[in-house]
Amino acid sequence: MGLFHKLSKKHIHLEMIISRMESNKENNYKDAAQQDFKELTECFEKLSTAGSLSERQKKYYEDVLAKYREELKGYTHKDQKPFWT
Repeated sequence: MGLFHKLSKKHIHLEMIISRMESNKENNYKDAAQQDFKELTECFEKLSTAGSLSERQKKYYEDVLAKYREELKGYTHKDQKPFWT
């Protein structure tokens, strides 16, 4: 949140999703983190399409999305084998 000194409710919503996703990643809640990323992407697209973001803000959130897209690639419990088998 350092990029924007005074955030609107819409931008705070994006930051809250990012914060929740980070928390889920840190606690190894992989599926929840993936769901948060999907929500973040949808919210960004909606705000971007509505013209609610400046060019600087679009660039910032595009970079954030690109970073998380790479981090969360293959980040799921579906293929994880239990350690006790």
